Amino acid sequence: MQTLTTADFLIRLATGVGCGALIGVERQWRARMAGLRTNALVATGATLFVLYSVSAGDSSATRVASYVVSGIGFLGGGVILRDRGGVRGLNTAATLWCSAAVGVLAASGRLELAWLGTLCVLAVHLVLRPAGRLLDRAPAAGSDPDTTVRATVHLRCGRRDEAHIRALLLQALSAAGFTPTGLRASREGEDTTSLRATVDVDGEVGKALEPVVTRLSLEPGVRDLHWHTEEDGEGEPALA
Repeated sequence: MQTLTTADFLIRLATGVGCGALIGVERQWRARMAGLRTNALVATGATLFVLYSVSAGDSSATRVASYVVSGIGFLGGGVILRDRGGVRGLNTAATLWCSAAVGVLAASGRLELAWLGTLCVLAVHLVLRPAGRLLDRAPAAGSDPDTTVRATVHLRCGRRDEAHIRALLLQALSAAGFTPTGLRASREGEDTTSLRATVDVDGEVGKALEPVVTRLSLEPGVRDLHWHTEEDGEGEPALA
């Protein structure tokens, strides 16, 4: 029976964490629910469980790996049930499952296979995602839960209220789970400022932006408020 040395332990653990983090970078970049830290932790946990089995001299490491798969199933189920609006998060749950798989490969000493598995997961996300969109004959903007739509929240306010309204806009977007990809302020006339915040929305745009619009529409300093997508152009007035 081969003894697991400290160096082997660290190499396998680093490989598992690195593979999970690499998968998580792509997920974080696309602003998914499970990003860099989640995928890295899933891969780390799977790696550590199997490494424990190897270090303890367990002759059946595959048995521990099967327990890891069961545990990830519960974690993936929690991700899927997170959205109240229907079934969402299947892609995220599958990614977590794959992160656990590369962790198990790294822990078992198949470092090359772990890196190949990681590259395969990234290829699925980067290559098959646009291919899947091409297969959709008539996708409706914002109707596919796995489709990202770029939307712009546009409002006008008094120049003296600009700093206050801008802070409220960013606060409302943050509370709704959005990170603006762009924010522009321009002056219109002598006392009016126009603010535009661009965000990437997954799912139905109107439903996702409803809390933002509701919060800002209650502010007395807001004179005009609406949102629109890149496909729609100017539209969807929320406050006349």
